[in-house]
Amino acid sequence: MKIELYSPTIRRKEMDAVLTAMVEDRIGPGERARLLIQTAKEFLRFEYALSLRSPAIALYLALKALDLEDGQGVLVSALSPRYYTRVIEGLRLKPVYCDVSSALPCISRETAEKALGGNAGGEKPDIRCIALHHTLGFQPDTASIAELGLPVIEDISQSYGVFPADSSGGGRKGEEIPENSRGERARGVFTILGLEERDMLTSGGGALLCAGSRRDASVLKNYGDLPPEYCLPDLNAALAAVQFRETAKNLERRKEIARIYTQASLRTRHRRFIPLDEGEYNNYAFPLVLETGLKDVMSYARKKEIAVESAFGDTPAGQGLSDPELCPESYSLSLRTVLFPLYPRLRSQEAERVSKLIMTLP
Repeated sequence: MKIELYSPTIRRKEMDAVLTAMVEDRIGPGERARLLIQTAKEFLRFEYALSLRSPAIALYLALKALDLEDGQGVLVSALSPRYYTRVIEGLRLKPVYCDVSSALPCISRETAEKALGGNAGGEKPDIRCIALHHTLGFQPDTASIAELGLPVIEDISQSYGVFPADSSGGGRKGEEIPENSRGERARGVFTILGLEERDMLTSGGGALLCAGSRRDASVLKNYGDLPPEYCLPDLNAALAAVQFRETAKNLERRKEIARIYTQASLRTRHRRFIPLDEGEYNNYAFPLVLETGLKDVMSYARKKEIAVESAFGDTPAGQGLSDPELCPESYSLSLRTVLFPLYPRLRSQEAERVSKLIMTLP
């Protein structure tokens, strides 16, 4: 039987929550969406949040709230989701692609500074914001990047799980939220938590857009009266609320599987991404940077009936939107990085099959 690359973790509790919402005959935006925000506050410390139908809408509203002018630049990783480009360009802004570090698939302080400086002999870009994606669950050094003086929008859709003291201003239930809940990240503004099928938490689609400080919340509240077509339906919100409460159990299972894969990968010539504090990585997925061709590995996995895919095929670098000369690390990773199945519903026998595949990669 084929092992799929992704599988949303939907158990009896999630099913019961959705069925209850359906029985109540209110599946559009309503009370359950408001209850989701209250639940999220137990796990993410924020001053105000909107529950929305997609991360694309969340990014759109976050950029609108910054009141940028036509033609101004938004610094994004060349390994960000491809929809970033569409949203930024749709607002008549300019995506400025930044390379990632050599250690992790995320923007670093050094690569951001280089992008802000512009091309050698070229015009310096008018960058007014940084959209910081936590790619494959790895956390960039947001504090040092924020010191560059630009507002930062963080996307923790793939890194949720290393909380409560997380990069979005996370805290424990009952803690008082200070005037600036981001501490050293005083210029950070909004946090996006996607709830799409492949995100760490899923509602079948949707996102939360959070403001950590009172100042930022007052700006975001201007968008509180959105048309219902922008807002998360109760059916989806019911599912997401359970996902928040089941995080610890699901995360532990992910870590168990990742440990098996890690041992297997040590017997290969292929490279893992290794954070400075490896305990902070929450195992969103299991990527390997290959020393051989991506096509050979995908063909080999197909014969073993295990789904794998390019980690960065649907990114600016993978789609040829960013300049390989300006983003060489991103371009190289887009050609050589593969993802293996890693999700809580993966059975032990299936995890062992994937582990054997990793050990015997060409």
